[in-house]
Amino acid sequence: MTQAIPKLVTFEEFVDWLPENTGVRYELHNGNIVEMAQPVGDHEEVKGFLTIKLSASIDRLNLPYLIPNQAIVRPLEKDSGYFPDVLVLNRANLANEPLWKKQSTVSLAASIPLVIEVVSTNWRDDYYIKYADYEEMGIPEYWIIDYAALGGRNFIGNPKQPTISVCNLVDGEYQITKFRDNDSIISQIFRELKLTPNQIFQAGLV
Repeated sequence: MTQAIPKLVTFEEFVDWLPENTGVRYELHNGNIVEMAQPVGDHEEVKGFLTIKLSASIDRLNLPYLIPNQAIVRPLEKDSGYFPDVLVLNRANLANEPLWKKQSTVSLAASIPLVIEVVSTNWRDDYYIKYADYEEMGIPEYWIIDYAALGGRNFIGNPKQPTISVCNLVDGEYQITKFRDNDSIISQIFRELKLTPNQIFQAGLV
């Protein structure tokens, strides 16, 4: 039986509606339920590589962070809900999240030191919609991993080239630093992290 997707729903209706064990992923964008395309293998290898590297840093430095598998990021007072590719949470602030225990949902910037999106064919979501919402929420750091150079030329250059955009919150607005090739990625959250874009982009080749 195919489950119909309602037209405009609230966040609460979306969470209640979310089907389990279907293999299909959904997000809520301004009241609209959006079916997310099944990611390709390279996308998942980049995501997995980053999760391993960040988890290793969290463990080594004994940071109060965790990387959940299926947590929802909800912009405050909006009927939107996102499942980031990589989400780093501050465990110390989860007690202040009213929807965490029952719905594994976070909305407070203090709970989300870092969020990472690996760009797919729906690249506008990462560069426009989620960028604006994560900035408005006050999330300190947001990475856009465009390993396949799918984004617009004003984001990744002309000609297009694989790029990692690291967005750091400064006075309420994201300041973007772009990293390519063998640049050393600079993270304000993981200052000791030693990674280059090429290492991340080639995660599936090593």
